[in-house]
Formats: sequence, structure tokens, C-alpha cells
Amino acid sequence: MQKTFLQGKKVTVREIWESDMTSLWSQIYKEENPEWKKWDAPYFPFSIQEYPVYKGSLQSKLKEEPLSQLIIETDNEIIGTVGFYWEYKASRWLEIGITIYNPAYWNGGYGTEALQLYRDLLFENMEIGRVGLTTWSRNERMMKVAEKIGMKLEGRMRKCRYYNGTYYDSIRMGMVREEWEELREAKG
Repeated sequence: MQKTFLQGKKVTVREIWESDMTSLWSQIYKEENPEWKKWDAPYFPFSIQEYPVYKGSLQSKLKEEPLSQLIIETDNEIIGTVGFYWEYKASRWLEIGITIYNPAYWNGGYGTEALQLYRDLLFENMEIGRVGLTTWSRNERMMKVAEKIGMKLEGRMRKCRYYNGTYYDSIRMGMVREEWEELREAKG
């Protein structure tokens, strides 16, 4: 498979190299209660993985699905990851996500650009009819990013995410291939 390297104005999105794994593991697991986890599905438990387990799991995942997780860099510094998972592979139902680990890079357009580059990569290289994204109603930044890259609200499951004594909605957003093609044509 060819090397994955996408260059934007603010970020580079690229494949994960073995030399990245220690740094990436450190960013994810350096704290017991990381700030990024408060926005990335905090209603699911977070537990620290030992490095050898993390590395083995990531290597296995990347071997099976090379585009399933990529690094986001700015100025040669790893700041996060983009990735996908199969909601249901047989019907080509794919969901994407993004995590910027360092809050210093939130609200600066890094995530928007990275997710847009990643969305394009997936549509260009995979036989899929839709790219979806699921978040929760408290994560307004994620909903805005999805809107900025052309995704539409497709569903809202009310009060199904309980976190810190409050119920939140699960938000489903997505873009179908035809919408992506129209967007590409308009940018020409």
C-alpha cells in the first residue's frame, strides 16, 4: 500500500510510524483524567493501558485496516489522531472520529482541517456511500466541526448519554458520497 501523507495549511495527516507509538501512547495515557476525555465520550470508562498492550493492539488494527487511524501533526509535533471504525462493515457503514489531545490546539482550526482531509481520503480510497460521525450534545465544538466540513444532522437520540448527573443526546451527523462530490465540484 502506498504511504499516506496529507498536507494541509495547518496540519499534516499521515500514517502512524512505529517511532510515533511511544509519543502517542504518552499523550493518550499520561494523565488519569485527561482533559480531552471530558469531551470524547466521557460516559464510557477510561482506563490506562500498558504500553506493550497499546502498541500491539494498534499494530494489529493498522495491519488489518491501514487507514483506520492516522496521526495529526503540526510543525512536526503530534497533536492528535483521526480514525474510523465500522458500525457495520458488511453494509459499508463507517464512522469517523478525531481527538486533539492537547487543549492548546483546540479552537484553532486544526481539527476541522484534519477531519476534512481525512474525509476526502476515505471517500477517495474506499468503496463507501457515506461517512458518519457520532458525538454527544454537550460537545458543541465537534458538531460545529462536522458542519464546517459539510456533514448534516441525521439523527438525535434524546437523553441516552448520562454524564455527571445530566442526560445528553447522542448526535449522528453524516455526509453521503453525492454531497461530497458536489462539494468537490463547487470548489473546483
